[in-house]
Amino acid sequence: MKTTSIKRLMVLTLAGVLMSLTTWAQGDKANRPSPPAMASGKVNGATITINYSSPSVKGRPVWDAGSTLAPYGKVWRSGANEATTFETDKDITVEGKSLPAGKYGFFTIPGENEWTVIFNKVANQWGAFKYDQGQDVLRVMAKPVKTAQMNERLVYDVTGKGVLLRWEHIELPITIK
Repeated sequence: MKTTSIKRLMVLTLAGVLMSLTTWAQGDKANRPSPPAMASGKVNGATITINYSSPSVKGRPVWDAGSTLAPYGKVWRSGANEATTFETDKDITVEGKSLPAGKYGFFTIPGENEWTVIFNKVANQWGAFKYDQGQDVLRVMAKPVKTAQMNERLVYDVTGKGVLLRWEHIELPITIK
């Protein structure tokens, strides 16, 4: 075999391997049990974008103190896998308090009657394992609403009034102006 043919074969083989690895890496996120999702929209002229991974209930307890998903009283990444991120292109007010334009790690501390909603300087982190309260930019309180409608998957909606988190039989409206 000529040297040129061997080099061409090696290049084609390497290209095939790289394409396979790229396809595998991209498919990995799409095939996760909690796939990536995004919610985006306008609130009073500001573009709000939330990136999160969407877990399913799968018959498990979600909110009570014994839950492994989002237990009461503990910091939750407000999704699965990587921490949820919240981005605004303009300064806004969240539940009446100022939040500068930027990208934030978005965490919550669920409670039966009230939740703490957290915007943290560290946007890109895995879960809440290295969450540092000292990096919080803003904390506000919001009241969950129990609904009859079951939402198997965690979903965020950006509405004209703010953000709505929906999962299991809970909706958490967060007012933004």
